[in-house]
Amino acid sequence: MNNLYLITGPAGVGKSTVSMEIAKSYNKSALIEGDDIYHQVVGSYVQAWKKGNHLQTFWKVCLNIIDTYLSDGFDDIIKLENLELLKKRFINYNIKFVILMVDEETLLLRDKKRPEDCQMKERCITLLNNFRNMNYNKQNILDTTHLSIEDTVNIIKNNEKFIV
Repeated sequence: MNNLYLITGPAGVGKSTVSMEIAKSYNKSALIEGDDIYHQVVGSYVQAWKKGNHLQTFWKVCLNIIDTYLSDGFDDIIKLENLELLKKRFINYNIKFVILMVDEETLLLRDKKRPEDCQMKERCITLLNNFRNMNYNKQNILDTTHLSIEDTVNIIKNNEKFIV
C-alpha cells in the first residue's frame, strides 16, 4: 500500500526540509508543495487568507495531482491541510498526518535562516499561535524544537500514531 504524508505547520517550522528528506528516502516518491500549486495563479491571484482567494480551485488541482501520483505507484509527501477531504478521497492509502511545531524562539531562528525575501518574521509567531489554537488531535503534533531533521524524519516514517 502506498503512503501519503500530509505535513503541515506554521511558516518556518521546517515543512519543506522534512518533506524533502522523507521524499528522498523512497525509491519512487513525489513531493507536492502546496505553495507551488497555489502560486500558479497569476491573474486574479489573492492571498490564501484573504476574501476572494482561489482555495477551491487549489484543492481541486491538489486532489487530481495526488490521485495521479498515487495511482502510478508513488508515495506522496504533501504539505496541505484539508484532512477530511483527503481522507475521503484516498481511503485505500496509508495516510500519515503530521503537524510540525516548535517553540517561538526556535521558529524565529529558523525563519532568519531563510533568504531575506522569504522571511516571515513576526508573522511566523502569528501563524504558530493560529496552529496552537486549532483543535488538532495531539497525537498528530510533533514538536521538533529539539529534534534534528534526521530524527524528525525517522519519527514520522516509523511511528504509526500519525496514521489517520
